Amino acid sequence: MVAGQRHRPTTVLTMRSFPDPGFAGDAGDADPAVTGALAVYARDGSGAPVLAALSRSRVLVPVVALETELETEVERNESGLAHDKRTDIAAVLMLGRDGRTALLAFTSLESLRAWDPAARPVPVSCQDAARSAIQEGASALLVDVAGPVMCVVETPDLEQLAAGKVLTPTAVGDAWVQLGKATNGPPPPGDDVTRTERAGKIAH
Repeated sequence: MVAGQRHRPTTVLTMRSFPDPGFAGDAGDADPAVTGALAVYARDGSGAPVLAALSRSRVLVPVVALETELETEVERNESGLAHDKRTDIAAVLMLGRDGRTALLAFTSLESLRAWDPAARPVPVSCQDAARSAIQEGASALLVDVAGPVMCVVETPDLEQLAAGKVLTPTAVGDAWVQLGKATNGPPPPGDDVTRTERAGKIAH
């Protein structure tokens, strides 16, 4: 993926199902923690706080195809967000000049509509979005392609998200930690903690 270049998305007509992520009351606003981390990232390139915030947040995955099928399946709240128990979508991938693809995701309804006002937002955890990206053969998650701050979660961190992990400061540095694991002090032998030297080196 060539960071910063916007190409026409390639819509993959493969049905994608998400379990109910529990966002029935989602109004489509950006998570303040993610917004704050992206603002810092735009100034100084500090990516680890962005990954940490995203790993604890939801993103909006756009639906731009299979509208007939979705019309009978999707219920919407007042903000127009889909929140049915199983939502079938066609994954939207963006093709980079290097031939790699990334799944599109957005931090808010506003940022999604800046890209495509007609796209339908489906709120999912960032972990579920990462799993979907990998299942579709994408090598990255492209967040807020139309701004205000675009970033790319590359393959190593994408795989950690897909494994259900969150980026957490520990006594040995930033580490991808399985949800529910303790992070005080060095991880004991065999604990499911993966140190990542490249955490925070996301593209933009």
